[in-house]
Amino acid sequence: MHRVLCSTGALIGRPNGRDYRLLAPCADKLRCDGYEFMMYSTWYDQTEELARFLKGLSLFIPVVHCEKSIGESLSAGGGDGLRQALERFQINCQLASYLGAEKMVLHLWNGLSSDQFFDRNLSAYPQLLAIAQRCGIDLTVENVVCAQEDPLFRWRQLLSAYPGAHFTYDTKMAAFHGQIEDMYAPENRFLWTQGHIRHLHLNDYGGGYKDWQNLRTLHPGQGSIDFDRLFTHLSLVNYQGDYTVEATSFLPDGVIHWEDLNRTFAFLRAHQR
Repeated sequence: MHRVLCSTGALIGRPNGRDYRLLAPCADKLRCDGYEFMMYSTWYDQTEELARFLKGLSLFIPVVHCEKSIGESLSAGGGDGLRQALERFQINCQLASYLGAEKMVLHLWNGLSSDQFFDRNLSAYPQLLAIAQRCGIDLTVENVVCAQEDPLFRWRQLLSAYPGAHFTYDTKMAAFHGQIEDMYAPENRFLWTQGHIRHLHLNDYGGGYKDWQNLRTLHPGQGSIDFDRLFTHLSLVNYQGDYTVEATSFLPDGVIHWEDLNRTFAFLRAHQR
């Protein structure tokens, strides 16, 4: 049985001050199998306190989502950008190791620059991989939105240079680029069957092709993605990894809607084959 995880990013964000102490009630409120911890850039000056707090909660955290500005620093280029990216990535990996995580989700490209300077991001990948491996972490690159090309194109470039690369597949990101069906195509089956896709983000999407105004992360059933089709495919390719739910579950006032997440966890478990 695949583990159904909850992203802490679904619970805490700007409206509730990115207060990681709001994670304290999780064990009592949420009926998931564990958590994917989302690191924020505003926490670098309190990583020791953060780590102790999380450890004290005794939450099962098998996945850490790397802080997103790292991809932007890599795109910026130059010695300073690369140095900051590697230093921050080291902190993320050390935190993941301390929490007992198995995997790291990385936005190799991100932000306003997105994939426009992809060669810079690609050239840094072996250094990122080496850091993750030293910390005992499986590094997975997510199919995040692109401004210049598309995520599958960037994945293929990464695999061409580094054939052993691992990925996290996000359904919302694929839908944004109109690539849901591409992920089922015979020519991309190897991504599943040869162990490249190691983790899933199962989120819905309510917009159209590259609809930048509708990038909100939705619960399954709130958008247009066919999850019955997805789970049929996962069974056919014998997917062995876990699922993370990232769907935003707090309102503009910051109040967390726990039951929205519990309904989604139940939905995913009911669809497993």
